Amino acid sequence: MPLLRGQTAALARVALGDLSARYLRLRPSETPDASLSGGLAGIALVHASLERVFPEAGHSVCAQRALDHAIERLVREPLGPGLHTGVAGIGWVVGHLVDGGAEGEDDPCAAFDTALEDATWTDPFDVIEGLVGIGVYALDRMPRPSAKRLLARIVGHLGRTARRRRPGIAWWSNPEWHPRKWRRVPHLDWNLGVAHGVPGVIAMLGRIAAADVDARTKKRALSLLERAVEWLLAQELPRSSEGCFAVAAGSPREPARLAWCYGDPGIAATLFVAARATRNRVWERAAMRIALRAATRPADTAGVVDAGLCHGAAGVAHIFHRLFLATGEERLAEAARFWFARTLAMRRMGRGFAGFRVRVPPTMNKRGWLTEPGFLTGAAGITLALIAATTDADPTWDRTLLLS
Repeated sequence: MPLLRGQTAALARVALGDLSARYLRLRPSETPDASLSGGLAGIALVHASLERVFPEAGHSVCAQRALDHAIERLVREPLGPGLHTGVAGIGWVVGHLVDGGAEGEDDPCAAFDTALEDATWTDPFDVIEGLVGIGVYALDRMPRPSAKRLLARIVGHLGRTARRRRPGIAWWSNPEWHPRKWRRVPHLDWNLGVAHGVPGVIAMLGRIAAADVDARTKKRALSLLERAVEWLLAQELPRSSEGCFAVAAGSPREPARLAWCYGDPGIAATLFVAARATRNRVWERAAMRIALRAATRPADTAGVVDAGLCHGAAGVAHIFHRLFLATGEERLAEAARFWFARTLAMRRMGRGFAGFRVRVPPTMNKRGWLTEPGFLTGAAGITLALIAATTDADPTWDRTLLLS
């Protein structure tokens, strides 16, 4: 049964109708690059989902067109290997949308496998542009031999780069890994965000430990995972705090906002994924405790100012929705409904992309509100979350966010 009902469901359906019409008018040339995060691969993904809601409206043709343009651009404008910013993300969308064989010339992702195996891996380790994101791609390619090789290589690299931190281990985050315009944003040394830090590693290692990989890779992944979770849980703030986790272990001990990228909802969801993958009830109880505490945080202290997936209301709503689907906990369903209502209340007709805009923080080069059709921060992610909340469709796209 769909999550949303009554007036909120009606408003969501109206918004989806307007978003559908706007995406049908979007030209490939209006999209800045080929990527999943903000480019053509993400646009292809949202068209494919809209096709199920609005069949025969033309979204299927638009999805194929966007994907074709993404691959053409990738040939002309080579990208890095990352999931949200590069080759792995485009390959993930191709594998998600295009039928193909298991191995050989009929496999539409064989060239992506080769490119990623041949790539030089150094840093970063995160899900946006680093090893964790490549791991997400490889997990969806299982049980192909190329996927097993990629996962073994990722676990080996993470094992070599892990640093001992009392208690357990963590991975050091270097601001130099990110574009200059982002370096004033707090990507601090011992990063507690899903997007750029240790929680993303935890979710991926949990999935690898449960995958059909070789015994050595599985054992190493589980060992790294156990010590990383130990470190993560040791970073929890005092119970008197408004939230459970700060932005990073080395930052001021203040709770992060509610978000996927940084904050309690993303940490709860990724810890839950690892717990379910490894059948660890202790971790699952910790994840639920963090999630339920986040579900009760007042909106006026949550720091949520726009509607996107990364750090907006739709992202928070979708995380609570995902956890509700996995657990049946009604308090999480109510939190999801609340944040979807907030998402729709942020819509302003005649502005942005079908009413949705992105708030640019004052630490960036640009300020104010932007029109953004893309997946991670823009209207595509909002659209996908609304589809998941108003239909029975399985939102498999959220594997790119380490949420399932």
